[in-house]
Amino acid sequence: MEQISPNVVRIKTKMIKIDTCDIAIQDNPPGCSKIGTCDMKGCNKLTSFDWLNNLPLPNGEKPFPYVEVRFKNSRKDFFSTNNLELYVGDTVAVEAKNGHDIGVVAMTGDLVRLQMKKKNFDYKNAEVFKVYRKATQRDIDKWQKYRLREEEVKYKAREYVIKHNLQMKISDVEYQGDGSKATFYYTADSRVDFRGLIKDLAREFSTRIEMRQIGFRQEAARLGGIGSCGRELCCSSWMTDFRSVSTSAAKYQQLSLNPQKLAGQCGKLKCCLNFELDSYMDALSDFPGHNVQLETEKGNAKWIKSDIFKGHLWYAYTDYKENGNAWHKLTLEQVNEIIDLNTQGQKVQSLEEYAAELSLTEIKPIENFEKVVGQDNINRFDEVKRKRRKKKRRKPNPKNKNGKQTNNQNKKNSQNNPNNQAESKSQASNQQKRKPNKNKRRRPGKGGQNNRNNKPNKNEK
Repeated sequence: MEQISPNVVRIKTKMIKIDTCDIAIQDNPPGCSKIGTCDMKGCNKLTSFDWLNNLPLPNGEKPFPYVEVRFKNSRKDFFSTNNLELYVGDTVAVEAKNGHDIGVVAMTGDLVRLQMKKKNFDYKNAEVFKVYRKATQRDIDKWQKYRLREEEVKYKAREYVIKHNLQMKISDVEYQGDGSKATFYYTADSRVDFRGLIKDLAREFSTRIEMRQIGFRQEAARLGGIGSCGRELCCSSWMTDFRSVSTSAAKYQQLSLNPQKLAGQCGKLKCCLNFELDSYMDALSDFPGHNVQLETEKGNAKWIKSDIFKGHLWYAYTDYKENGNAWHKLTLEQVNEIIDLNTQGQKVQSLEEYAAELSLTEIKPIENFEKVVGQDNINRFDEVKRKRRKKKRRKPNPKNKNGKQTNNQNKKNSQNNPNNQAESKSQASNQQKRKPNKNKRRRPGKGGQNNRNNKPNKNEK
């Protein structure tokens, strides 16, 4: 390890900058070289905003003696301040089960009390680790050293998994701040016996090994990524709890039951299917059931589809051979009116009457419309512009390289000469005489000898 400047450290020919995120490592493009250890709020997940930071404490009130510390990816934990004055973004050395760990302070003050209440964390009875000190430069250097080894260790661990023929996938590796322990996060469909794997990993990396199984959603939250919506995954950016998602949520929202579109990167149903489910359920409370049929004199009609927020429903007759297979668009009020009449034992004449009323009410002319903001016609770009005819410019007749004139100049000279003009007139008259008249009809020959259709028979004498 070589100290180049107060903010730059060289570790095995790799440049690491301590305070910014815009330095390149060897030949790699510039980017964040901290691998999630900086406090710039760009590399870490689940960052929080302290909205109670600027509010002063009442007289005689002491600050809350606990802080929330963030580690790699989304792992967070609560620690006692140990009478230290800490602020958000401070790199601290905290107590661990064996040795110490390095993390970044994510939350301080009364906001930590609210977070503990939200997570049902009883700090009065539970055993809470404490903060040793603010991390020194030596602690940060050691922390960075082990964080740079995590990718290499992960690939080697996967080779050992293949060697032992284990049905598991190692998705992430996390070193403790002092390097005394390495935690391997893996996913598996069933129970795995990895006792031989732990022995090989401990002998290879010379550290304590801890295997921790996580679910597929937790794996996506740790690794992160971009969803089909084009934004960062909700589980890795802001969402902390995972609720069960069922296919009924897609049915209520009238989405196509296509597993490729409904599944996220974790292979499970997308968590965002539950975001708007409550609004859909409230809107569907006024709609009739899909099994309810409308009784008319022409026959019964069944439900086809509905537009929930516009309040439109489409019905078609069950006996499509006599009444046709057309869909009739009705409003929610019209459908409820027909159902009320059916419950009283009455039948409406047909659905076409209600559909015609809806079509008349939908066409409403816009009164007193003015172009307030100066909008132009939306079809102004659809008109095809006529192409202007380009004027033909007469090109000059340059002379050849050998000094001879072109054919056009020879023609002009011949026209100017009177002797040449007389010769040209005589030649033109002769050409006109020689040209046959195309419009003149050709007569057949006499006796049928010259006629092609009346050829003489060879057998005749």
